[in-house]
Amino acid sequence: MTMALGGKEAVGERYTLELMRHAQQMTWKAVEQIARAISPGMRESEAQLLGKQILSELGMDRIWHPLLIRFGANTLKTFKQRSDGDPELGEEDIFFIDLGVVWQGHEGDAGATFTTGSDPEMVACTLAAKELFDRVENFWRSERVSGVELYNFAAAQAQAMGWKLNLDIKGHRVSDFPHAIHRGGDLGDLERSANAGLWILEIQIAHPERPFGSFYEDLLI
Repeated sequence: MTMALGGKEAVGERYTLELMRHAQQMTWKAVEQIARAISPGMRESEAQLLGKQILSELGMDRIWHPLLIRFGANTLKTFKQRSDGDPELGEEDIFFIDLGVVWQGHEGDAGATFTTGSDPEMVACTLAAKELFDRVENFWRSERVSGVELYNFAAAQAQAMGWKLNLDIKGHRVSDFPHAIHRGGDLGDLERSANAGLWILEIQIAHPERPFGSFYEDLLI
């Protein structure tokens, strides 16, 4: 299936929704494999090397955005911010994985947060990012609101849930590689409803008092 879209939702001639689904599925497969391989005592830099090895073994085309794995307090960092140091993952800790990977010429982008141990607030934070994502995704699916309204809803829902949404992270375009030539901008700035298979919904929240947060992103499809 091909799509004839223009402006902020322009795509290349190779684009198909089926291959976007494939890229989504492969990226999640990679996230899950990397998460299983990360263990206490490992440093962020070691986890990133391991992640690249797993992506290579899965047969990716290439990485299209830097592979991010954040431990502990670095889970509060945005995509563009560097990690502080090279922390070692603790026995009672939190971490997230953010992958941007090309499969069969199409961009996958997925991210999720995980915990070691059983710190109840870390576990709750991890679950809250996914719950908030689900609420916002369902709102997009049922109401077809604009991207601006979608993130207004996300911020209100986060506050109601007792978390702080980082509105510096507002989703972005994906397509057949490279999407950047289409200058789609942020989902949170889109003044109409997003079409399926073209946008990543990103959710990043912070614990209201402790120095950690959580992240979850996936393709709106």
